[in-house]
Parts: sequence; C-alpha cells; structure tokens
Amino acid sequence: MSLFKRLFGLSWQQLQAKVRYRILILTLLPILLTLVSLVFITIYWNISYTGKQLFMKVKADLTVANNTLAAVQERQEKQLEHVMQSFDFQTHFRSILEGEQLKQKELSVFLDQQRKALDLDFLRLVRIADAAADPDLRQMLPLVQGQSAYSGLMVLSSSRLARIDPELAERAKIPVKMTLRAQNPDREVEERGMLSRSLLPVADENGKVGWYLDGGILFNRNTRIVDHIRDLVYDKGTLPERSIGTVTIFLDNIRISTNVPLHFFPKEDENRGRALGTLVSEEVRQQVLVKGQLWVDRAFVYNDWFISAYAPLTDIRGQRIGMIYSGFSESPFIHNYLLNIIELGTILMLVLLVSGLLVYRGAYSLLQPIERIHQVVKAVQSGRNLRIGELGLDRDNELANLAEQFDRMLDLLQRRNAQIQAAAEQLEMKVEERTRSLQEKTEELQRNVQLLNETRQQLVTNEKLTALGELTAGIAHEINNPTAVILGNMELLRVELGDNAEVVEEEIDLIIQQVGRISTIIRSLLQYSRPGEFNAPLEMHQITPIIEEMQLLVRHSLGKQEVVLLPELNASYPVQVNRPQLLQVLINLVVNAAHAMDGKGRIWIRTYDWVEQDEPVGIKIEIEDEGSGIPQEQLSRIFDPFYTTRKDGTGLGLSLSYGIIKRIGGTIEVSSTLGKGTQFTVSIYHMAKEDQSGPYDGLLFG
Repeated sequence: MSLFKRLFGLSWQQLQAKVRYRILILTLLPILLTLVSLVFITIYWNISYTGKQLFMKVKADLTVANNTLAAVQERQEKQLEHVMQSFDFQTHFRSILEGEQLKQKELSVFLDQQRKALDLDFLRLVRIADAAADPDLRQMLPLVQGQSAYSGLMVLSSSRLARIDPELAERAKIPVKMTLRAQNPDREVEERGMLSRSLLPVADENGKVGWYLDGGILFNRNTRIVDHIRDLVYDKGTLPERSIGTVTIFLDNIRISTNVPLHFFPKEDENRGRALGTLVSEEVRQQVLVKGQLWVDRAFVYNDWFISAYAPLTDIRGQRIGMIYSGFSESPFIHNYLLNIIELGTILMLVLLVSGLLVYRGAYSLLQPIERIHQVVKAVQSGRNLRIGELGLDRDNELANLAEQFDRMLDLLQRRNAQIQAAAEQLEMKVEERTRSLQEKTEELQRNVQLLNETRQQLVTNEKLTALGELTAGIAHEINNPTAVILGNMELLRVELGDNAEVVEEEIDLIIQQVGRISTIIRSLLQYSRPGEFNAPLEMHQITPIIEEMQLLVRHSLGKQEVVLLPELNASYPVQVNRPQLLQVLINLVVNAAHAMDGKGRIWIRTYDWVEQDEPVGIKIEIEDEGSGIPQEQLSRIFDPFYTTRKDGTGLGLSLSYGIIKRIGGTIEVSSTLGKGTQFTVSIYHMAKEDQSGPYDGLLFG
C-alpha cells in the first residue's frame, strides 16, 4: 500500500482527480520544491566539498608518509656517521689497521651494541674488496661520492638476506593470503625482504677508503615506522569517531609492514591484529605498480572501503619495487552523510505536514461545495438521477451559479439521452441486418476466388506437363536413332583403324561418352515428365572425382569465354547418387554461371561435408559466379520448365537439375544479388531419400 493510500485513503491518481487535494498540492508545491532544493544543495555541498577535502587530506598524509620514509633514511646516514666518529669505533678501527686481529671481534661486539641502541636491523663493517664482490653493495658503490653516506631501498632474496644475517631471512618470511578484489597470489610465502640500506665509506689516516659501514632496517614485519607515521598523521581528533587511520608499506602488491587491522584471524596467529601478507586491490596495483602513477581515491583495503592514497616506491636503480599507502576508513563519513540527510528529511516532512494542515483548514470553506459537486458528478456517471441543489452560498457566488447551470445541463442531457437511445436502437437493428447480408456475400466470394485460383494453378501445371511430355517423346524419337548410329560408327571406326586408333583413342572415348550423356539427358527428360516410369540406378560416390570430370568436360566451353573455374574441394563424405545425372546437374549449373557473366570472369565451386549436431549428414556443393545476378521477381521462376531469359535457351536445364536432386531427397538453394552474382547450393544426403515433397518443396530462395 502506497504512502498516499495510508495517509488519505486514496491512491495518487485519485488524489490528483480531487480538486481540493489538487489545490492543497499546488499550495504546498513551492514549499516542497524549496525544501527539497535546500536538501539537495546541502547534500551536494557535503559530498563535493567534503569529498575534495578528504582526498586533499589523504594526499597530504601520503606526502607526510613519504617524507617520513625519506627522513628514516637520512637518520640512518647520520647514525652511521655518529658511529664512525665515535671514539670507540676509531680506536678499534685503528687497531685493525695496525694488524691486531683480536680487535676485530671487539669491533663486531661494539657494532652489535650500536645496532641495538639505534634500532637498526643490521650494522657491519665491510672491506672494500668484499663490497665490490657483493652484487647488492656493488650497485651502491657508484652512488657513494667522497666520504658521504648514501641510502636507498633494496629488495633482496632470502639467500642474500642470509648473507647479511640469517635472522633477517627468517624475519622476512610472510605467508601470503588470498584477498578480496586482488589478483590471485603467485606464491604461498613471500621470502624476499625490503631494506632501507645505508652505506658509509670509512677512510684511514691518509684519507684512503678501504672499508664501508653497512647498516639498515628490514621493513618486513617492522611496525615501528608505520605506527610512527600513523601516530604522526592520524592523531586523536583528526578523524571522526570509529574512523581508523592506517599506513602500509608494500613489497610489490604484498603488505609487509602495516597497521591495517585483522578482525577474524585465530588467536594463535603470531601476526594477529595486522593484515600482513594480504594483497592490494587489482585496480590500485595496475595504476601504481604497473603505470607508476599516484592513486588518490577511495579503494578497497583488505575488507573495507578506505579513503586512500598510494605512491610507488623505487629502489636504488629507479625500478618500482612496492608502494607506500596512507588512508582512513570511509564508513564513518558515509554514516555522517546519511545522518545529515535523515535529519534534513525529517525537518522537511514536519514542515510539510504543518503547512498542509494550515492550508487545508484555511481552504475548507471553499473545498466543501466543490466536494458536493464532485459527489453529484460521480452519482450521475453511475446512472443515478441526482442534482446538486442548494449549497448554502449566496446567489452571487460563482460556485452557486456553477451548480445551478450544471443542474440545468443535467436536465437537458437527460432528455437528449432518451432521444438518442431510441434512434440508436433502430440504427443498430438496421446495421445488424446489413452486416449479416454482407458477411454471407463475402464468404461466398472468397470461396469462388479460392476455387478459381486452384483451378488456374492446376491448368498451368497440366499444360506444362503435357507440353513437356510431348517434347520429350519427340526428342527421344528424333535423337535416339542418331545417337545409336554415332555409337555404331565410332565402334566401326575403332575396328577399321585398328592399332592406329590409339592416336585418337581419347577423342573416340570422349565422343562415345558424350553420346552416352545425350542418352542420359533423354532419359532424364522422360524421368522428369514421367518420374514413375524411370528410375536411374544410385551408387555410392565420392564427389571430388565427379567435380574433376565436370571440369574436364566444360574446360573448352569456359576457355572460349575466358572464364576461370576456381575449385575448393574439401568434401570427404560419400553420397548415394547417379553419377551421370549429378554430372549433368553440375555441368548445367557451371555453364549457366558462365552465361550469366557474358564475358570473362571467375566461377567458384566449393564442396564440404554437411554436418549437423556433430554428425555427418552428407555433402554440400556451392557454385558461385560474379555475374549480373537474378532479379527478385524472376528468382521464383527459374526452375519452371521452359522458363528462360536467354534467346537460345530451352528453359529445361534448371528444371531437369532440380528434378534430379529432388528425387534423391536433396535440395537446391539459390541466392542472388543484382550486380554482384549468384550462388547455387546443392545439398545431398549420404543415403538418398525417397522424394515425398510437392513440386517445389526442395527449392529455397534467398
């Protein structure tokens, strides 16, 4: 049930139909629009201005985090300089230079004490030769100028960490965890370590550098730096209640140092409380790690949305090795937005309610007569004979005059309705009588037209079959005798020539073969006109040899016209056909295609296996030319007997071809585009099917 239905007992459409409610709505509409505009302006201002401020803040937080990370490296350099300049170090170092090997152990103990005091993860003295042999330190040596220290970030494998300190290799190992909205991890444990490493040259009394102080911090599992940045950036009062500020250092896309919280890891997990080993979202990885750009936007951080800023971290070679992140949770800000919207909406509803009550009470005296008029109108619509009558208003009142005129109009309308009803009843009787008569005549006319069309079609078909029968009988009589004479003479010629017949053996065989083809055509004509009296034997054949024979037979005709035949023979499935008849069909289609081009051109003949639902059905043959095409109005008649557009044509070629394919259950499809060409597609089943179709059931036009 809608809000209007619950408040007023009416739907919104019904409210719009009532004048009093429309007046109330029109009165309240300016107030409503003003208050709604105020709400939306406030929401827009909050989202636009406050959102920009949030992104500006998180970008500034990222800058502080980057600067703090740089300050860590500067502090490392100063710490190394302080160690080098200390009295104890200089004493032990001079002893080593003088050849006292026992002092080297004391120096190592001293450096270990300094490492712990300075919160470094490693601090050692390295000979210049060892530094040059170390592939990691060798990268830093060119960057050390004079006797000043150089610091930078570096990623080392587990084995290289172990060369510095085996304990570092163990501390660096972090299990990698599947994370929402992140790329699937390519490893189970991250064994590499990210170092903030400083290298300080140590010179002897002559100023010659022969040693280096090598010290630094391992970021893997290090919480001091990220907690220091968080406490610096997100101190109390800088974020709303329940908002969490977080800082993270990434190795590639893996969190190796973070204070992003975990909420559901088991208590026995040594890293509970921090999302170590989780991954950054894929969209952030693409923009920051792959493209090397800053990210300042909302992002999905482990299991919640945060206002986030990411920046790439580069090593001493300038290659991107990870990211640094700072951000705070988004939900408290959204909560504040929603709370403001609810408060504004509540104030809006209260103002509308009070305004509506005041307007309704002030307009009640005007709305009551309107309601009376409305009730009478509804009663008249339902068929009741009711009038408005007196409204208790002055006679000069506009509503009183309206009610009086309305009552007079109702009286007049009642009289007119009675007259119209009587006339309508008479008209309806006459219309029904005339309609019944027209329906009977229309049905009779439709039956006559249908009978006439059927009779005309039957006559046309009978005339064609009669003419075809007469023609085939005459052809059979006139041609069979000459062909028999030709065959006899060719055999006699072969006998008379004896061994000399080998010179023209191929021509003699070709003549005998073509005379046989003439006999086959005659039988096909008889078969078309009297299909029940002649059945050609069917055998299994591969289609490729038949196509090759057809090419041999038409090459002379096509060569004179400069027509090129382009075969693409890919069919491998055998089909059950009568070879001479199928050869006749193919020759007929190719010759027709050549005639359609009226000059030189190309004809494509393609064969391929016919497959349906992964099962072989038969083969398909496509014959395509680049001739002038067939008009659409002629396309449906090209297979009719005696229909031709050529002066020297008989109109029987395509009819016979269609009849041959149709009687073995196949189909011939034709599609043509004017000015581009025509394509015939012959579909033949593996096993011939008995023809049970109508005259043109096997023919499809495109």
